Amino acid sequence: MLLTPEILTLDILNILFLLFATVAFYFSMRILFLYNADATTPLQYRLEKQSYLVATIIKFIFAIKIPLFIFFIFTLDKISTVLPGAMCGAGVVNATEYGTPLLILKILNLYLFGYWIVLNGEDMKSQERKYLRLKFFVFVVAYFLLLIEIVSQIVMFSSIDVKSVVDCCGAIFSTTNGSYIAEILGAKPLYLLTTFYGVFSVMFIAYFTNNRYLYSLLNLLYLIIALVTLIAFFGTYIYELPTHHCPFCLLQRDYGYVGYFLYITLFIGTFYGLIVGLVEFNKKECKRKLGISMVFDTLYLIIVSYYLLAYYVKNGVFL
Repeated sequence: MLLTPEILTLDILNILFLLFATVAFYFSMRILFLYNADATTPLQYRLEKQSYLVATIIKFIFAIKIPLFIFFIFTLDKISTVLPGAMCGAGVVNATEYGTPLLILKILNLYLFGYWIVLNGEDMKSQERKYLRLKFFVFVVAYFLLLIEIVSQIVMFSSIDVKSVVDCCGAIFSTTNGSYIAEILGAKPLYLLTTFYGVFSVMFIAYFTNNRYLYSLLNLLYLIIALVTLIAFFGTYIYELPTHHCPFCLLQRDYGYVGYFLYITLFIGTFYGLIVGLVEFNKKECKRKLGISMVFDTLYLIIVSYYLLAYYVKNGVFL
């Protein structure tokens, strides 16, 4: 079992989250089954007040969950120094079977809680409270995913054996180990770049034609292909090493912590891009969110492209 001050902090905060979320879950279930917008009974007024309490709790969880996710990533890098063989957070994630699913679940929960925040904002603007049932249903789903996330995190850190040698990121993201990751990393750069810039180009057209549903769908695709190309191609130009594909080393001081900026930029761009296809905004608000998404999606593309071009200008060749 691995226990450090960072892990203890994560566990304590997650347990507090769970306590608050359980209170919100209880009231959410009451609202889902008992709320009637047409009724004027004392119960309906109580439920109305309780909905504000639930909204406050969820906004608090989301506000803390974002920096806590960054702290979780920092913790992975920090404890990699005590695991034999690990050189960064990749080794810690790969140390148990729970690491990769937990990381994916944490990212999914960020998007889901963010979706709830947007739904709640639009619901509060509407006199009909048209999103009231939907937003509490979304939270019920988010609550169970949060519960799974917290349990998985405790189990993951408890399952790490500090005496066992783990794979370093070079072995995990090797192009010759026969894994599915190796197949992705082994894809031809021409295919990767064509897909990446192609998806962005179509997304750019969808933005200017105000096709929000197509734009939203393309943002989901852009998120996936951006992460794949970062690991398989662009990351090697940041490292200036053709065999280094680790997405965690980008978060280290040696590379200017550029990974934090890249991932945050990609999250903001794709989140706003996805949300315009899931919520009915007024024309002005929809355009504003499309604009935010386009700015951050473009910024991400400019940054990764800069490293590619800078390497070529400096060395006269590509990797």
